[in-house]
Amino acid sequence: MGIKVNEFQKTITLHTQNTSYQMKIGNLDYLIHLYYGPTIPDVDLSYQIKQYDRGFSGNPYESRNARTFSLDAQPQEFSTQQQGDFRAASIEVVNGDGSYSFNGRVVDYKIKKGKYCLETMPSVFATESDTADTLEVTLEDAVTGVQVILIYGVFEEADMITRAVKVKNTGTKSIQLQKIMSTCLDFLNGSKMDLISFPGRYGQERQVERQPMTHHIHTIGSVRGTSSHQQNPFVILCDRDVSEDYGNCYGFSLMYSGNFLAEAELDQYDQIRFGMGIHPKQFSFEIKPGEVFEGPEVVMAFTTKGLTGLTHLYHDFYRKNLCKSKFVKDVRRPVLINSWEAAFMDFDDVKLVEIAKAAKEMGVELLVMDDGWFGKRDDDNSGLGDWYVNEKKIKCGLHKLVEQINDLGMKFGIWFEPEMVSEDSDLYRTHPEWTMEIPGRPAVRSRNQLVLDMSREEVQDYLIKEVNSILNDANIYYVKWDINRSLADIWSNAQPAEKQGEVYHRYILGLYRVMDQIIKTHPDILFEGCSGGGGRYDPAMLSYYPQYWVSDNNHPIDRLKLHYGTSFVYPISTMGAHISDSGKFVPLRTKAVVAMCGTFGYELDATHLSKEEQKICKEQSDLFRKYYHIIFEGDYYRLSNPFEVGNMTAWQHVLKDKSESLLSVVVTNLTCNGPQEYVKAKGLDPMAFYSINDGEAIYSGAALMNAGIPIDREIPEYTAFQFHMKKID
Repeated sequence: MGIKVNEFQKTITLHTQNTSYQMKIGNLDYLIHLYYGPTIPDVDLSYQIKQYDRGFSGNPYESRNARTFSLDAQPQEFSTQQQGDFRAASIEVVNGDGSYSFNGRVVDYKIKKGKYCLETMPSVFATESDTADTLEVTLEDAVTGVQVILIYGVFEEADMITRAVKVKNTGTKSIQLQKIMSTCLDFLNGSKMDLISFPGRYGQERQVERQPMTHHIHTIGSVRGTSSHQQNPFVILCDRDVSEDYGNCYGFSLMYSGNFLAEAELDQYDQIRFGMGIHPKQFSFEIKPGEVFEGPEVVMAFTTKGLTGLTHLYHDFYRKNLCKSKFVKDVRRPVLINSWEAAFMDFDDVKLVEIAKAAKEMGVELLVMDDGWFGKRDDDNSGLGDWYVNEKKIKCGLHKLVEQINDLGMKFGIWFEPEMVSEDSDLYRTHPEWTMEIPGRPAVRSRNQLVLDMSREEVQDYLIKEVNSILNDANIYYVKWDINRSLADIWSNAQPAEKQGEVYHRYILGLYRVMDQIIKTHPDILFEGCSGGGGRYDPAMLSYYPQYWVSDNNHPIDRLKLHYGTSFVYPISTMGAHISDSGKFVPLRTKAVVAMCGTFGYELDATHLSKEEQKICKEQSDLFRKYYHIIFEGDYYRLSNPFEVGNMTAWQHVLKDKSESLLSVVVTNLTCNGPQEYVKAKGLDPMAFYSINDGEAIYSGAALMNAGIPIDREIPEYTAFQFHMKKID
């Protein structure tokens, strides 16, 4: 079992294959954090904590005259509120008497076999091949009766630990929960640690920023109602000298799709406190006596093998333990073409069939009908919410259109944006009260859309019924689920004034219910998530969708940075990537090489391509299918950093048994009479020999990794290279 308890020492240690995590029921029954790092024996590590009179640091009353114990300096598993700890709190609660206080002490713990499940939101799961255990530790405030249940999931072989939290009101009065962190991790010495985050904006999601920890509270989060383009709920804390291949790294990935907050505070004693959970902005959730509030899950990982080692842990775990769709492993995903950049909203059934016929010549297997097929929808000013087929455009009807596409030997996909509504729509005219609009104030528009109040059960029921009716009407193989604005005017007509602080969170809970009822009841449909591109790219979404649209920015050179940042935590198999007309000076083959760092497809009008261009696309589609198993199942290596000055960007996929690899290079900056460039491979068997591109050359793994591959210089700008390496028996 991965959880060991020493009742004499009062320590609880969580063990995975290569890591240990230890806590202790310490002085006055506070739960003290002792260790998270490489595997250690079950020894009490509390000797590391030295107690001093810190001067003007508060002491628990029970300490009497002993001034050496202060929560302001103790490393904790879940920090208190108003108990002399002035660092970032894990919880903020308003008690029934109006006081702001929580003093949690251990009153119970339980160990269970298997991985826990959350009732109200998604979480990772254990498979039959996993050794997984659950720890629950209950902290209680003896005065108010408020309990916090800390939940840990331990995946031994995967080297992953998950954390979640529940708040239970066992008192006699209602409380208001105003902040709740799903994890709290205190590091005894963090003065030489860096914080890596993934900020961005629309079209430039998940860029990479690394900064040294300073004596401030570093906050990363979103208050846009979604996990957002601007930030991502994934953070890395690492040693200052960490590289791709070496050093201690801690990863924290939050399974939540709404407002989130990550806090990293380097305190006065050079300790770091890290917390992650729901953002407290406009969050105030009533918990009545007997009720329980459930916080989202954080997936944590530690490695000594640098950033690449951390990436491999998350990629392996999320490919196996995050999404149950058959398209994760059992069914190869088709090469698709999407109608958006081909026709935008100016199409009909005839145009779609023409695109499909031309795309089939390119090796495409799936046509996706994007925005514009429903209601009165000729531009983005109308029609959202009216989920019925516009038969002025689709004159033959949806069922017949799908049959025509299927008769070509192709599959059919369709686009939805369920959470939004246009003012010019039948839905809005019938139910204006279903939107988020603050009474007496004009609504904030974005992309000429208003937001449906997903916290309302009748809104959820409407969407479940309407979307399912479309999916059940025809042979739909694929669905693109979009959301194209941030949330504003947070108000629900279904909630009283004192409960408006619950709306942000209830929106997300409502969304998860809708997705449960649509996505999980259609296991044979391939769902892809989208949020104006990658604006809600988080593990909670990926528990429903096996893939997510990385960005609306399809420029292949920009995509090098987008794929680079996304790859730190999210598997390549989740990254929606297509070839488009964007990047007019970039060769078609280079666009294909970039798109192969993802799910591969097309965003263009296939009827406008020449026969030669269609032939090139067919070759690239076939190559993607040939390399599919390497790209989707192999270990991923970042061979260069596109954010640094350089002449090329390179990356590599390597099968677990090192028998095959695909190394890709895009030359981005040709300099006059410059030096010879080499790319060094990673992850190969150094003693084996590899055939390069079906026999063009043969080199040892040691040579490929240590000497490298020379990259031609006398080439056109933005040329790409692919090196398929296959071990020779």
